[in-house]
Amino acid sequence: MKHTWQITLILIGLFIVSQIVGLFVVDSYLDKPDLPLGIERPDIEENISYIPVLIAILFATGIALLLIKFNAVKIWKIWFFIGVVVTLTITFGSFIPEVIALILGLGFAFFKIFKTNVIVHNFTEIFIYPGIAAIFVPIFNLMSIFILLVVISIYDIIAVWKTKHMVKMAEFQSETKIFAGLLIPYKKTRAVLGGGDIGFPLMFAGVVMKTSNMLNGVIVSLFAALALFILFYMAKKEKFYPAMPFVTAGCVVGYLITLLL
Repeated sequence: MKHTWQITLILIGLFIVSQIVGLFVVDSYLDKPDLPLGIERPDIEENISYIPVLIAILFATGIALLLIKFNAVKIWKIWFFIGVVVTLTITFGSFIPEVIALILGLGFAFFKIFKTNVIVHNFTEIFIYPGIAAIFVPIFNLMSIFILLVVISIYDIIAVWKTKHMVKMAEFQSETKIFAGLLIPYKKTRAVLGGGDIGFPLMFAGVVMKTSNMLNGVIVSLFAALALFILFYMAKKEKFYPAMPFVTAGCVVGYLITLLL
C-alpha cells in the first residue's frame, strides 16, 4: 500500500468532496450563458471539443516545462495565482455575488501561493476544479469527453513511466510548495494526487449529469474514487504511478452502472 490507511482515506475523502461540490457548481452554470469575470466558454462543437482542449493541455505543459527548466519560480507563482483566482471566483460565484466571490478568490489565492499551509492548500484545491469543470463541461458530449479521458490516460502513462516529465513537474511543484492537486505531508514524505486526476473525472461526471441527472454524475464520481482507492492499495511506496488510467476505468464502469439503473 502506497500510504497509510488514514492518509489514503483522507485523500479519497477530499477527492469525493471536490467531485460533489463540482457537480453542484457545474449544475448551477448549465443554464447560464455567462460566467463570472466576463469569461466566455470556447465556441466549439461538442463532437470535436476534445481536440482544442488537448492542444491547450500540451501547450500549457510545454510552458510549465520551460518554467521548470529555467527555475522561473516567480513566473510560475504569478501564473498559478491568476489561475487560482479565476477558478475560485467561478466556483464561489455559483452561490454568492460575483464581487464577493472575487474578493474571496483573491484572498484564498494569496494565502495559497504566498502564505501557504496544508489546510489552505487542500481547502482551495477542493474548489479549484469545480471552476474548471464549469467552463468546459458544457462544450463536451459523452463521446468527446470519453475520448479526452482515454487520450489523457495514454499521455499520463507515457509522461510518468517513459519520458517521466510528469514526475519532474510534480517534484518541482512540491519543492516550490505550489502544487496543483491534493498534498498531505506525513512521516517525512508526501501523499499527493495530481490536479488532473481530480479535474478530468469531474468533467466526465459533469457531462454524465448534463445528459441525465445528478445521481448518475455522483455514481460516476464514486466509482472514480473507488478506482483511486484500488490504485493506492496496489501501489508501492516511493514509486510513481499514472492515476488517469485507473480513474478513467472507474468513470467508465460507473457510467455503465448508471445505464443499468
